[in-house]
This record gives sequence, C-alpha cells and structure tokens, in this order.
Amino acid sequence: MAGFCNVTLAYGKYNSRPMDTRDTPEQAELRRTARRLARELGPRTVADLADRTRSERLATAVRHAGWLELRDGEGNGDPLASGVEAAIIADALGEAVADVPFAGPILAADLARRVGARPIDGAVVAFSPDLLGAAVVPGRETDTPILAIDPAATGPVAAYVLVPDGDDYHLAVATAEGASDGADLTRTIRSLPAGVPLLPVPDQSRRLTRGDLDAWAALGLALTSADMVGIMRGVLDITVAYAKERRQYGVAIGTFQAVQHLLAEARCLMEGAFSAALYPAWAVDQLGPDEARTAGRVAKAYCARAVRIVCETAVQVHGGIGNTWECIVHVYLRRALLSSRWFGDDGEQLRQLERTRLGVIDGLP
Repeated sequence: MAGFCNVTLAYGKYNSRPMDTRDTPEQAELRRTARRLARELGPRTVADLADRTRSERLATAVRHAGWLELRDGEGNGDPLASGVEAAIIADALGEAVADVPFAGPILAADLARRVGARPIDGAVVAFSPDLLGAAVVPGRETDTPILAIDPAATGPVAAYVLVPDGDDYHLAVATAEGASDGADLTRTIRSLPAGVPLLPVPDQSRRLTRGDLDAWAALGLALTSADMVGIMRGVLDITVAYAKERRQYGVAIGTFQAVQHLLAEARCLMEGAFSAALYPAWAVDQLGPDEARTAGRVAKAYCARAVRIVCETAVQVHGGIGNTWECIVHVYLRRALLSSRWFGDDGEQLRQLERTRLGVIDGLP
C-alpha cells in the first residue's frame, strides 16, 4: 500500500487550482442515465457478447444519446462538453464492460477538433504498437504496422495518424480492412499493415503543436483512468454478490474473514482510484497541457496498479470458477489490461513523472 500512498500524496504538488469534485445537477443526471443505460444494454454474461442484436441496440443508444459527439467542436473551437462529462460516460461503460466503441471515437473527434476539421464518422486514432501515443507516419503511406484502438469490430476502419509538418503535425487518415486483435472482448484493436496509403483530412485550419498533443494525451489518460474505475466498481459488485451466495461448509464465503479482508482492500483501492481520477478529468479543460498531462499520469499510475489487484482479487474470490470461460469476471480483467496499457501503464507513468518532476533520465540517481 505504500506505493499507492506515495502516488496519492504526489497530487499535492500538482493541484494548483481549486476544483469542486461534486457533480453538477446535469452531471449527476448524466451519471445516472449512463449507468442505467449501460447496465440495461451491456453484457451480463459472457454469452451475451455474442448477441449482436443487443450490442447493436447498445451502439445505437450511445450514438443517439450524443455521447460520441462530446468532444466535437463548437463554433469557437471549444468542445461541446468537458473532460468531466466524457469521463462520466467512460466510467459507466467500464462498470458494465459495455461492448461499444466510445473512447476511440471520442479521442479521434478531439484530435480533429484541434486542427479545425470535421470528424470523420466512426474514425479512431492509430497508435504505435506500444500504445503510448498516436502513430507518426512521415511519408505518404504507413511504413510500419499501426493499431487502431476501439473502432467498430467489423468493416473498414478509418484511423487518424500524425504527419510531421516542421515542428508541428497535421492529420491524415489511413483506411483499410484491419484484422482484429487483442485480449479485450469488449473493445477491438484493428491492425493496419505497412503500405496503407494516407488520405488528406480536409478543412484543417491549424497544425497540431506539442501542447495540443499533450492536452489530447491528458484526455486519453483521464478516459482510461475513468474506465478502470468503472471496471473496479463493476467487478466488485459482482464479486460481493457472489460471496453472499456461494456457500462452503454450510455458510456463505462472505462470512470468512480472509474473504472480507480481500474485498475490503479492493474496495479501498477502488475508492482511492475514483478520487484520483476526478482531478485529471477536470484538468483536461481547466489547466495547461503540461499540468493536465501530469495530473493524468498520477491518476493512471494509481488506477492501472489498483485495477489489476482488484480484478485478480475478484478471480481469486470466485475460486476455480473464476478462471473459466463462463465467469464474466475475466471479461473485466481483460478490459482492464487494455485500459492499463493504453497511453502507458503504471510503470511508464511513474518513469515519466520521475523524469519531469525529479530530473532523472534513466533509473535512480
């Protein structure tokens, strides 16, 4: 637990502006609505993941709710909604392991907004294989395989890439029939091979600066952190319910002190992660790019480590059945693994914080 305390205490260095962590009435209603919709239309069993009628209803509901347009630009270039609203939806979808693209299209729309272009319907952002940042393609076609994260599971995929333009970048799009990959059963990774031609993105009125990319990465860190908070909440709800029903030696396993300790620690980790994830979601639009990204790194470092412990605890409490295909807790663990790696896991965030805050280049001084 010492590592978690150190990460949490580090927030005192970054919180230079006061924020109100309470939801506004509109945000509270959005949170209730998002959780209700995700619980009603999200998968309740592993078998539900194969129900295309249900998944299409979920995708239609998310689209009609306007959630994929939250980071689209208004007339003045500002996003329609803040990072807080986007994180609220990410949290709700993570809690229900909802098998619908959200973070991918949101990140693509935010990147298009920053260059003044209209977002391409269904587009996502292509990442380098390490998933740390948007893929940079210096030529007219992809020179290495790139990964489109969280697109539609079938059909052609359109993925934005960064093209160097002096010290800045402009956007291009790679379109191809990417093959599906990845352990996450609720979100897709589509691989685009080398040699895919790049198409221009029309109506770009400005270039992407390093500050733009830092602010965009801060949004990515906030969304993946919020998703992991939802994952922890959802898998804990399932595991606590199971502990109340599963009986051994004539009593519910939830009465065993060892099980109670595991679940209590998991609950504390989840609540700590929820607190840690609030600030970076607010910081996306309220602080400068560098400070917002730093806030996101702190939250991601905490959440990525916590979510693995919580999901592994859920598998352990379920016992032997927790490792079977039919038990849905492994779906939460698989989703957690992708969210942990996306924009960098806890080790990557701590290394970057070490460099930026302590001036350490490699390893300890």
